Amino acid sequence: MLNIVNVTFPFFALVLAGFVATRRGWLALDAIPAMNAFVLYFALPCMLFRFGASTPIARMLDPAVIGSYLGCALLIVAVAVVLTRRGVVGWNDAAFGSLVAAFPNSGFMGVPLLVDLLGPAAAAPAIVAVTVDMVVTSSLCIALSRLGTAGEHGMREALSKSLRGVAANPLPWAIVFGALVSATGLELPPVVFKPVAMLADAASPVALFTLGAVLARSQMRPDPEVAGGTAAARRADVPLVVGLKLIAHPLLVWGVGSLAMALGLPLEPFALQVLVLLAALPSASNVTMLAERYGADSGRIARIVLISTALSFLTFTVAVAWLV
Repeated sequence: MLNIVNVTFPFFALVLAGFVATRRGWLALDAIPAMNAFVLYFALPCMLFRFGASTPIARMLDPAVIGSYLGCALLIVAVAVVLTRRGVVGWNDAAFGSLVAAFPNSGFMGVPLLVDLLGPAAAAPAIVAVTVDMVVTSSLCIALSRLGTAGEHGMREALSKSLRGVAANPLPWAIVFGALVSATGLELPPVVFKPVAMLADAASPVALFTLGAVLARSQMRPDPEVAGGTAAARRADVPLVVGLKLIAHPLLVWGVGSLAMALGLPLEPFALQVLVLLAALPSASNVTMLAERYGADSGRIARIVLISTALSFLTFTVAVAWLV
């Protein structure tokens, strides 16, 4: 257990450092968007590109991994919508509650943490999960958020807007270009690869520190006004959604993956191990920004992200001790 904590604690310590630095005023709130931009447009794309380029293309197109992880994500979305869409929680808040329950922080935290914990082979299933969450799960939940307010036309418009957002996101493109390099066997010249590697090495510490800063900022800002009931009534389901993310999601992935292997499907035990640990990660912080953009209760989502991140140091460590 001590060896596991020695690996996981530095990652959570960087998140805590960013949180404390922001709360104490050592990091200006105005600096956070620039740090986010550096992580999103430079460091993380380079990291994902490097992992993609060094991973056999067949491992990134594994249908058993894609099907198992996607099926579980859709089940979590469905369960979360059924359990939270009641009373003052309409389709908009239920949809983003389901997204925050199904979308782990695999980009900022998951890929570097699991590669450090399990080795470079963990990159392939982790990249698959990142792609599924960014392209399919996010688009589906954004489309669901328009139900009941804008009709079928609103759903199509929201889905189209979501897919345009995916196309403008550099992370999927970094994975695609990395996969192309892997498939073609192309070797980048050192003059190109070296700066890419330098930015990739910066991704993990800067992303985790920035995550802490973003979580602190969400607590320092006043809650936005959201129509539809009191804040307390809208946020009564926060513990439920946190439980879905940290407990139900990884257990579901483990159960579905174990069943798939028992039925003879070609899902490797190591790949399942990576997927379960990814599902055990806290909620993705970017869901808060999506909720704000689409008029949902972003304060509720920020609270779920913060609580799941704080609790995940314990729950994730237990999951690692169980599986590794």
